[in-house]
Amino acid sequence: MKARVTSVLAAAAAVGVALAGCSASPAGTAAPAGQSASSSAPGRHVHGVAATADGTRVLVGTHEGVYDMSGDKPERISIPHDFMGFVGDPQGTLWASGHPGAGTSKPNPLGLLRSTDGGQTWATVSNEGVSDFHALAVTKSGLVGFDGKLKRTATGDAWTTVSSAIHPAVLAGHATTDTVLATTEKGLFASPDGGGTWSAVPGAPVIQFAAFADAQRAVGITPDGKVYASADAGLSWTPVGTVSGGVDALTAAAPEANSPVRVWVATEEGLRESTDGGVTFAAYTPRKP
Repeated sequence: MKARVTSVLAAAAAVGVALAGCSASPAGTAAPAGQSASSSAPGRHVHGVAATADGTRVLVGTHEGVYDMSGDKPERISIPHDFMGFVGDPQGTLWASGHPGAGTSKPNPLGLLRSTDGGQTWATVSNEGVSDFHALAVTKSGLVGFDGKLKRTATGDAWTTVSSAIHPAVLAGHATTDTVLATTEKGLFASPDGGGTWSAVPGAPVIQFAAFADAQRAVGITPDGKVYASADAGLSWTPVGTVSGGVDALTAAAPEANSPVRVWVATEEGLRESTDGGVTFAAYTPRKP
């Protein structure tokens, strides 16, 4: 029992580190958009991954901009903002927050940003100079975000603060459901109503990163790299594999309802990919459309 308690406390501490995120200072000097970077470490910190369901395009939001990982080498395609809360939806819209990059005149923090051209350009939607959403999730009803307080919005234009004491490190949702998962220092929490109400998930492993592949299937990773899968929107979890390298961010997708879940994990060793729901992982290899 004592060993179990120690393990849980250590895992919770790791989630706490994720909560701290990056500092509020703007990103440092970075290469112009279009310049390639090391295939193993685009930017200095990866804050989010977005991928098409077939894996033909994978983007990562980093401390120094958005990188397209799908070519022969990673290529930065955006202005060098520090993109926090980076997340995509099935329609191809990208959402993010964070801090302005070097040489830009945007207020700090950036508030809610939206891109409709694959991450190349970004428009301010709301909360400029007010919110740094370290966690964002897309839901059927809109967006859920955490900028020190849990908030939700139907359109992105105006936010409502949610009455909840949890402090998510990661929020996971899907555009076809209002179920949202939150990884916290207190364990895994779930909301059935687009972030309005929350409750702890009984018996859940201490998950640090989570992502939905569709409305029901989700993937979670613990601080020590154990990979879990859920077939009931996060209510129960089954261990399926492991991933090495120190995880920074995670996303998942399923091309069709009955197809295997694909998983992309940004790690300290580079971008890893699983085509079998997290059972096995290999270095990400770009595939042609």
